[in-house]
Amino acid sequence: MERVRVIIADDESVICMDLKEMLNNLGYLVVGETGDGRSAVNLARELRPDVVLMDVKMPDMDGIEAAKILTEEHIAPVVLLTAFSQRDLVERAKQAGVVGYLVKPIQEADLAPAIEIALARFGEFRELEKEVDNLQDQLETRKLVDRAKGILMDSQGLTEAAAFRRIQKMSMNTRKSMKEIAQAIILTHEAGG
Repeated sequence: MERVRVIIADDESVICMDLKEMLNNLGYLVVGETGDGRSAVNLARELRPDVVLMDVKMPDMDGIEAAKILTEEHIAPVVLLTAFSQRDLVERAKQAGVVGYLVKPIQEADLAPAIEIALARFGEFRELEKEVDNLQDQLETRKLVDRAKGILMDSQGLTEAAAFRRIQKMSMNTRKSMKEIAQAIILTHEAGG
């Protein structure tokens, strides 16, 4: 089984060392370590880890801002590490898309569940995004086909069913999607053909 790849971002080197040891003991593979948020983002972009463990309070860019970037770019789930459990930090973390939150001092027994849940949530999130993209594409295709049907009905006096069959047949004959055929019909019509 492939080991889960982890980046640690914490400006306290002692904590980094402790985390690395705990992660190794648990069977995770630490692929990178850094001490500030901006470097964490760049390292994650480069190494594409499975998960990022990141301290909230770091120089240059705080962990929440870095987590927001990693979440928006769909790079990896982020588990925040903090000595603070203030409500405003938790709120900011939620808005940034953080999928886990551990309060220091971190115990080895707490790490694995936090990482595994973060990975599961991130996987679910990715699946939902794929579904949404697929549904949006289906909706766009349907709108284009409906518009192309309307053009064929008006210009060639076809019924709706006949216009649909014509698009379908053109799609099969040219080995192009119905969406591509509909776009071609619309473009030809708009160009005056």
